[in-house]
Amino acid sequence: MQPPSQKQRTFGVILLGAGDSSRMGQPKLLLPWGDTSIIGHLIRQWRELGAGQIAVVQRPGDQALNAELDRLGFPSAARIENPLSRRGMFSSIQCAAHWKGWKDEVNVWAIVLGDQPQLQLATLRELLEFHCAHPDAICQPAHAGRPRHPVLLPRSAFEELRDSSADTLKAFLQQTFTRQVQHPIADPGLSIDLDFPEDYEQALKSVAEI
Repeated sequence: MQPPSQKQRTFGVILLGAGDSSRMGQPKLLLPWGDTSIIGHLIRQWRELGAGQIAVVQRPGDQALNAELDRLGFPSAARIENPLSRRGMFSSIQCAAHWKGWKDEVNVWAIVLGDQPQLQLATLRELLEFHCAHPDAICQPAHAGRPRHPVLLPRSAFEELRDSSADTLKAFLQQTFTRQVQHPIADPGLSIDLDFPEDYEQALKSVAEI
């Protein structure tokens, strides 16, 4: 059940899954996580948090990811193919921003990395609650003195990034820094990026120790 303070809004989730996982050596989203895959865990997690809509951004023709999404029962209509995925993560975010499939009631978007399954559910819930107190701001969690992901964007910022000339999400956020607020959260998983196999092992260990 979603917290009462979240009932006045509908948030959409953009799961970024168009990377090629070259440093990991195998598709990150398909790695085992608990009783499912990383992508399965992320979808389950955000559904539990009360997401009004979830979309996965992926490379064109990613048969392995499509097969896993089929297995999970994730609708094909909510899969966004980014033809410019080789340009990097921001191209996928902009592709999602241009997508015509968003429900009219969605007014907040969570930009979620496809390689953060180690984040605690309480961390994400706390971030969503924080955004409730700052509904017009761009909200980020912070850990060890640095901004982290996921990033929550209100409608105004989400629409602005569609045609932003920025090259990266970081550059876009720098351009809009006056509308940003950060919320420190004591979740060490915020500092872990699953780039290499040892990062995956570290993430698994961090969850096992909770």
